[in-house]
Amino acid sequence: MALRPVLVNIKALDDSVVGRFWGEALGWSVSSSEPGATAAKPVGFDWLDPVGVCIDVIAVPEPKTATKNRVHLDLATTSASHQAELVARLKALGATPVDVGQGDVPWTVLADPEGNEFCVLEPREIYQDTGPIARVVVDCEDPRAMARFWDEAMDWTLHEVTDEHAVLRSAKGVSPYLEFLRTPGVKTVPDRVHLDLLRYPSDDHEAEATRLRALGASDLDVGQGDVPWKCLTDPEGHEFCILARS
Repeated sequence: MALRPVLVNIKALDDSVVGRFWGEALGWSVSSSEPGATAAKPVGFDWLDPVGVCIDVIAVPEPKTATKNRVHLDLATTSASHQAELVARLKALGATPVDVGQGDVPWTVLADPEGNEFCVLEPREIYQDTGPIARVVVDCEDPRAMARFWDEAMDWTLHEVTDEHAVLRSAKGVSPYLEFLRTPGVKTVPDRVHLDLLRYPSDDHEAEATRLRALGASDLDVGQGDVPWKCLTDPEGHEFCILARS
């Protein structure tokens, strides 16, 4: 029994604007299967048998309120010139520079059209085979505790864990990394960005939720009502969903 990350879920006032931004930013196709939901995904992506993750932007009535999201994306580059070109292109698409206290660093911090922060990294060898998203970064208080939970929750491999960060990636050696980064402060508002996970076909939906609760997850009620997916939080309160396979 195990789960696989399949979607980076982003809440937005205007899902179409934010979805188009991320589709163009990543060079992915953009589609909308229903009002209030816009997906950006690589060509050929099959969410029932995912390799990597795609982006799903969901419309909500509430604007972003946190000074800085506790979950964000880092984008990969292959050279200094590629980094500069990508930053310029993203600004032309509607991204804006933001200061989150990063100081003098080799990466560039931007925000999408609704203020969701992300980074354009300088070229790093480790991210040369990830595709456009190098990693999904989650701010946390205790990376070791997050590593224990998420290593058991998912079928991804734990690559490194220290007091400062924990790093996981698909055992297939594809897709972005998932990094839990020790960050000052605690989570005080719902995450604007979260992961959606998918079970394997042979695993039972409710049994997976029960297993995660035993690992330290908690049920989450965001007013979702009677839906086929399960809304949970990890031990530090980060929201995530276990999607139905219908």
